[in-house]
Amino acid sequence: QVQLAESGGGLVQAGDSLRLSCTASGRTFSNYAMGWFRQAPMKEREFVAGISSSASDTDYADSVKGRFTISRDTAKNTLYLQMNNLKHEDTADYYCAAQNSGDGSSRVLFRTSEYDYWGQGTQVTVSS
Repeated sequence: QVQLAESGGGLVQAGDSLRLSCTASGRTFSNYAMGWFRQAPMKEREFVAGISSSASDTDYADSVKGRFTISRDTAKNTLYLQMNNLKHEDTADYYCAAQNSGDGSSRVLFRTSEYDYWGQGTQVTVSS
């Protein structure tokens, strides 16, 4: 089993940057495809960014392409989401997710149903 803990959320102004972190414990981090999702009030949880277990492949929701960057540090068992030029519509609770896809996989997972492990979330509020 994998335990995930997000941090780095907060209240910022439009145009600002934030970096979210997700620390994983319990299993071999390099075996897991990782993803960031977000959920705004009264909306369904949506995919934001994903990275393969090998870190060779990444993908992003259209709404964040060019502004957000997902990365992982295997030595620190940590997943990151660098968020630049934040917009009011980025306001949401952000969740990291993990799924065992095997070491060296290039597969990026996009659906909430594809992930078995989730963190508790961190809140991001962007004032306009």
